[in-house]
Amino acid sequence: METITNRAELKNAVRLLEIEQGIKGRELKEQFQKAYDSLKPVSIFKSITKDVVSSPNLIGNILATTISLTTGFYTNKIIVGTSAGIMRKLLGSVVQSGVTAFIARHPEALTSAGKFISQLITSRKKRDPLTMQT
Repeated sequence: METITNRAELKNAVRLLEIEQGIKGRELKEQFQKAYDSLKPVSIFKSITKDVVSSPNLIGNILATTISLTTGFYTNKIIVGTSAGIMRKLLGSVVQSGVTAFIARHPEALTSAGKFISQLITSRKKRDPLTMQT
């Protein structure tokens, strides 16, 4: 910065600083308004909804979670049955949580098992009942 030597240069420097202060003040107000608007509940809900909808694996994750919970539930029902003792119920709960956790971590195992079973079913339908050949 240059050294100010007279009154005119001082007034000019003050005017430039005032203009700069006004510009920075307007920028600060705009930034504050943007931050205020982004913290409104409607804006937060919109951004969360946009993130959820744009997530590519959302449907797959929901489906895998639903399948793992359902499989665990049915495994428990198969082990426990309609009426069982306390040990059988405890064993059913342990197996249910184990199956649910396994399928949640490895959904591809359930998918491959489902494909294998469907291939077995469709291959039996294709066989000729008289010769038992494909």
